[in-house]
Amino acid sequence: MIRTIVSLDPEDKLWLDRKAEEEKLTMTELVRQAIRRYRAECETTAPPSLDQLLAETSGLWRREDGLDYQRRLRQEWEEVR
Repeated sequence: MIRTIVSLDPEDKLWLDRKAEEEKLTMTELVRQAIRRYRAECETTAPPSLDQLLAETSGLWRREDGLDYQRRLRQEWEEVR
């Protein structure tokens, strides 16, 4: 584990110490748990990257060549005008 120094406001430190005592945990373990929860929340709410989206959707269109389909649709649009 890597040791890290964090500066806290006095009232935050007092609250953290009281909460650790209530939970019967060390203050550092309470901080670790909070960081894990925050990280999990951030990772689940972050939008997927372009690479992730491409990997998840690759090969979904199997009917025909996608470019041919796109050209045919656009040709229909031109005929409507």
